[in-house]
Amino acid sequence: MIKRASKQNQRGDRSEQSENQGQESNMHTELHELFLDELADVYNAEQQLTKALPKIAKSCQSDELREAIESHLEETQQHVSRLEEVAESLDESLKRKTCQAMQGLLKEGDEVIREQKDSPALDAAIIAAAQKVEHYEIASYGTLVAWAERMGHEEATELLRETLEEEKAADEKLTSVAESIANERAQAD
Repeated sequence: MIKRASKQNQRGDRSEQSENQGQESNMHTELHELFLDELADVYNAEQQLTKALPKIAKSCQSDELREAIESHLEETQQHVSRLEEVAESLDESLKRKTCQAMQGLLKEGDEVIREQKDSPALDAAIIAAAQKVEHYEIASYGTLVAWAERMGHEEATELLRETLEEEKAADEKLTSVAESIANERAQAD
């Protein structure tokens, strides 16, 4: 009787292991689908930003801010290409999706630029709007990096981490410009 109970326990253990593996596989599949959805979202966000940055750069009062925005435009174009590389590394294609968050952030930025058009605080307003965009991108890329790591997508992880670091550097550059120029101008008048 002891042997029989032992065999039943072994079958129960195997059944439990199989069930856990099934749940893990299902989680991996669902996380992968969520990852692809977020990838499509940030891809569209970067495309929207590529179209918006030239207009924002033209609105800048200081050369330093204009140069920072133009430099980030070049990086943003690279981010679009890098996201395509991420999809290729996974043998996936990026689906079409509109990033509602980026649409809202860019619309808000547009309103701020119109409202502050002739104000000495214009650059400070542009920086504030641009940093909201950067923080959204940092959050998005941070999530994608974590998910890619979790799923063992090494090439995707490295590509996404590179973009994440560039987004953080862009945010730091905007802070530097704000501290050195824009905030002083806004306060001086």
